[in-house]
Amino acid sequence: MSTKPCLDLGFTPGDVVVVSGAGSGIGRATALRAAQLGLRVSAWDLNADAVTATVDEISRAGGLATAVTANVSEPDDVTTGFFETRRALGEVRYLVNNAGPSSAVDLDFDVAVQMSLGSVRLMTQTWLSGGVPPEAALVNVASVAGNVIGTESAWYSASKAGITGYTRHLAAHPTAGVRSNAVAPGMTDTPRLAGFAASETGRRALARNPLKRMATPDDIAHAILFLLSPLASYINGVLLPVDGGWTVTQ
Repeated sequence: MSTKPCLDLGFTPGDVVVVSGAGSGIGRATALRAAQLGLRVSAWDLNADAVTATVDEISRAGGLATAVTANVSEPDDVTTGFFETRRALGEVRYLVNNAGPSSAVDLDFDVAVQMSLGSVRLMTQTWLSGGVPPEAALVNVASVAGNVIGTESAWYSASKAGITGYTRHLAAHPTAGVRSNAVAPGMTDTPRLAGFAASETGRRALARNPLKRMATPDDIAHAILFLLSPLASYINGVLLPVDGGWTVTQ
């Protein structure tokens, strides 16, 4: 990872961001790019080895980050994680709710909705209850599966739609002036979709994408960081599709 910032979004160096699901994919990319921009990163993940690797990469590049091993749907883990973050890095100005189960996992509907949508609410409310600094912001990671495209997984589509609705609720009733937005990634080249582009389903889907490719994790990370940033200070309650124009072709 280069130590040279890839872009300048107006962040104050040293401000703290919590990124859940930072062990791989979109969360990892968001944590790495946030550190490049001078933010202190609290990287959270269920996989201790993966999130430690993310933090190690940030540290080698001269950034400041800590690893939190946590299940974001467990209240005790979340409370402890924010306590550890504030003790190690300071007050948390930014939150990225990215963690959640894969749509490919066969889960009970009610359990899965609690794990994915409920965890976003748990993370958000725990963060807010500890007090946030002025001009704080959060970004929730939804999906095109929650706003336009349906999936075979009922709980996944319902949960992602719920995340979008919860984001709008937060934006309309801002606590301490916190801005709330969401991104809706399309097909993204992460470990969860390994091999998808080469599959028959993947080839058909990409043929209908105007850009003819999957997103990279950085494509999504840059959108997340823009919505968090001071440059987006008057953007609130937005769901931003980051899908190469895929949904407009459906």
